[in-house]
Amino acid sequence: MARTVWDSTVGKKTVMAVSGLVMLLYLVAHMIGNLKIFFGTEEFNHYAHWLRTVGEPFMHYEWTLWLIRVVLVVAVVAHAVSAYQLSRRDIKARPSKYVHKKARSNYATRTMRWGGIILGLFIVWHVLDLTTGTVHSGGFESGKPYQNVVDTFSTWYGNVIYIVAMLALGLHIRHGFWSAAQTLGAGSRTRDRALKTTANVLALLLTIGFVAVPVGVMTGVVS
Repeated sequence: MARTVWDSTVGKKTVMAVSGLVMLLYLVAHMIGNLKIFFGTEEFNHYAHWLRTVGEPFMHYEWTLWLIRVVLVVAVVAHAVSAYQLSRRDIKARPSKYVHKKARSNYATRTMRWGGIILGLFIVWHVLDLTTGTVHSGGFESGKPYQNVVDTFSTWYGNVIYIVAMLALGLHIRHGFWSAAQTLGAGSRTRDRALKTTANVLALLLTIGFVAVPVGVMTGVVS
């Protein structure tokens, strides 16, 4: 049954919608945590330490954090694979271009595809920068996330990569949230306006919330 559902277009769209909403919930929590950097070094570093001790003593040190990471990896892979396969299926269904193009839908589709690629590459860079420290500038300090964040956004390329990715994220959420609602049956003529407004507000708040951190470092508010 699981294979039958996955092989269907509706099944892939459902997987894409559910995995997208899982990541959206994480992004909201992640943004709120990021904004703690404006309350100073001790507050931000304490928050980062707390993430590793959530659930103790029932959960061992970092077990909850690793559980969250595993869920996110599964969500990202499921989202990316279903998106790719749906895209390939769509191309095979219409090998020749339409005579009359629907500009709005084509624009949204291109934005989602390129936005997804940009975000995928960003996730890899972000992990290598602030989690493993592999590509981090200024000397990565384990257990000192405040200092590591300031180091990253003290470089022009760190700011460019992050801000471009967050703009792509905003566009992705703006279209993706409404699309997921339609897939999961939440959309209707009476609710479409509210769903689109919610999508726009979420996209705007998350984009501003995430971009506020590099802007704070660039302006000296965070130093």
